[in-house]
Amino acid sequence: MGKRTKYAQVGIGGRARFFYEAIAGAYSDRSELVGFCDVNQTRMDYANRIICQQYAAEPVPTYTADQFDTMIEEQNPDVVIVTSIDRTHHRYIIRAMERGCDVITEKPMTVDAGKCRAILDAIDRTGRELRVTFNYRYAPHSTKVRELVANDTIGQVFSVHFEWLLDTSHGADYFRRWHRDKRNSGGLLVHKSTHHFDLVNFWLNTEPETVFAMGDLMFYGRANAEERGETKFYARAHGSAHAQDDPFALKLEDNPQLREMYLEAEVDDGYFRDQSVFGDGISIEDAMAVMVRYKNQAFMTYSLNAYMPWEGFRVALNGSRGRMQLSVVESTYVNSGGDKNMEGALKNKSIAVFPMFGEPYEVDVPVEEGGHGGGDPVLLEDLFGTPGPDPFARAAGHRAGAASILTGIAANRSMAQGQPVQIRDLLKG
Repeated sequence: MGKRTKYAQVGIGGRARFFYEAIAGAYSDRSELVGFCDVNQTRMDYANRIICQQYAAEPVPTYTADQFDTMIEEQNPDVVIVTSIDRTHHRYIIRAMERGCDVITEKPMTVDAGKCRAILDAIDRTGRELRVTFNYRYAPHSTKVRELVANDTIGQVFSVHFEWLLDTSHGADYFRRWHRDKRNSGGLLVHKSTHHFDLVNFWLNTEPETVFAMGDLMFYGRANAEERGETKFYARAHGSAHAQDDPFALKLEDNPQLREMYLEAEVDDGYFRDQSVFGDGISIEDAMAVMVRYKNQAFMTYSLNAYMPWEGFRVALNGSRGRMQLSVVESTYVNSGGDKNMEGALKNKSIAVFPMFGEPYEVDVPVEEGGHGGGDPVLLEDLFGTPGPDPFARAAGHRAGAASILTGIAANRSMAQGQPVQIRDLLKG
């Protein structure tokens, strides 16, 4: 066995399992987990049980959040994987680089312009590498769109219309947990839409220039529920009689994974995973509309709604030689509440091309197993395996990570100010 790459992981919540299971399992011949770091000891213990029981791996040394530097010093990892709460990404990315490590981070890279500037400065200062894990780039249908655009199938793309729907299971979940506070997540236009904004940058091989946006909390939240005549409210589902008949309530005690990762871990940090989506204190939007102008002069209209009856997205790309339409319906899920392969798994999809002077036709795209439309296994191979040359350049670095979040960050500023925002202005200072 050759030298294995050593990984330490910070933030051992729901999304962390995607990475630590891959390292302990399929990629254990070339990868090694050397440290877990989190504010919550119970969740780190849970992660160790998973890798020991399911992969016969050795338990990983655990460190509390204030011991991050100690973990780096004692375990000397090659790479730090950042899957902590979004608002803390910059802290761990920067400190890991200053201690000589490369970094893999979950999207979004961070949540605001100041933190983004700090990460970019750290990369310039340290020369370390940052990978941002955009799984949707690797989904076969997303890759096919990039290929068709690059092959001039519809000519020069002038405009994009992009509509994403989150349903009343997945969409509601952002309003039950820490994401509901915009300081934590940047709102859905940063936390979730970073995927979508990245896809357009990826497909068109360009970056955003000007952003204008509107959005509001229209469905979730106590005030909206009161307007619809609701009178029975609760703070969290666990232990509440009112939650028993609420289809939006999350029953932690009924799901072994959620019970062990969150309900039994509350003693460590007081975090409630099952807050009411119709409670007070929600500062993110659930309905958003965005317009973007790109450096190549194309523009996009985008909408995101988080209370829809089905999950998926529709994209239309209009070009000088025709139009392309992508339609995808995804499986619904609750984060950490079941099989991770169901996260964004396909129910059906289609790509249709409408040539300017020709008959419309469907583009055949193979269906691949795995989450995010089949993109997750391909991403893991790209991160931890031995991938060959990629003609689609799907691996995303810090520049792509910044371009995607800056669209959402600019949209947040535009909503607050009621004016268009120039991306270049966000990086000044």
